[in-house]
Amino acid sequence: MTFNGKTAIMFPGQGSQFVGMGREFLDADAEARQLLARAEEISGLPLSRLCLEGPEAELTRTLHLQPALTAVNLICWRALAAAGVRPDYLVGHSLGEYAALAAAGVLSYDDTIRLVTHRGSLMEREAAANPGGMAAVVKLDIETVRDIVEAVADQGRLAVANHNSAAQVVISGDTGALEAATGMVKDKGGKAIPLKVSGAWHSELIAGAVADFSRLMAELPVTPPQIPILFNVTAAPEEDPTEIRAIMARQIASTVRWHEIVENLINRGVRCFIEVGPKNVLSGLVKKIIPADSRCTVVQVENPQGLEQAVGELAR
Repeated sequence: MTFNGKTAIMFPGQGSQFVGMGREFLDADAEARQLLARAEEISGLPLSRLCLEGPEAELTRTLHLQPALTAVNLICWRALAAAGVRPDYLVGHSLGEYAALAAAGVLSYDDTIRLVTHRGSLMEREAAANPGGMAAVVKLDIETVRDIVEAVADQGRLAVANHNSAAQVVISGDTGALEAATGMVKDKGGKAIPLKVSGAWHSELIAGAVADFSRLMAELPVTPPQIPILFNVTAAPEEDPTEIRAIMARQIASTVRWHEIVENLINRGVRCFIEVGPKNVLSGLVKKIIPADSRCTVVQVENPQGLEQAVGELAR
């Protein structure tokens, strides 16, 4: 590959799924079908049917979605790697970070599917026990949103779940606190958009999942990344398996520092961002973060056509 600049692979998380995701690779590639069949066997869930036929409500259920989307992300990654692409960095947004772990060789494919299936189950459990919601705040910076979160603390538990870009921050927590924060967001000239989610992800409301998740993570072999990963919790790389275990356990209830991750990648010389998996949510966020004069390339691979485009960009 002759691309002038470093390359980062980005794996999407919940919210990027759709019925039919991965179909083109699955239709064309027996190995892709084998990967999905293996994920189905490990998870004990009808992932092939859910991915290709739905219904959407069942695919979107957290327990189903986590192994389904992770498998499709890794099917897309396998096609890109088979084409000779070796990135300088790997990153993933929330759930997408597990595909990054597998792609970097930190976890085996089987253990990755096992882990995200367990994670989905735990998150569903905690969401049922501690109902809440999420909202995307636009037109306000992170400092202002943090001030709002702090100001409504007496209304319930609320947290910054995702710092996605300079002007998009997701908040997560108790309904009362969310409603109070929404009013303050409007008063300060921003807008809070309720998200269609089944739980208050990346907040204290699901922190009860951390201990049980940590126990399974402790049982699985974890090795240093073969390709550097910038982690959601720290926005920095980590090589020590013990630290990686701790970081991934914290990730469930911690802020996804996506804006910082992209800025750090740019500062490390990344000029090509390839989103690997369904839709282009992360590509859209990156385009909002990269400086206008950075001359970065952003492409997306969810089918053979996207793969051809990505390989073409890297060969320029």
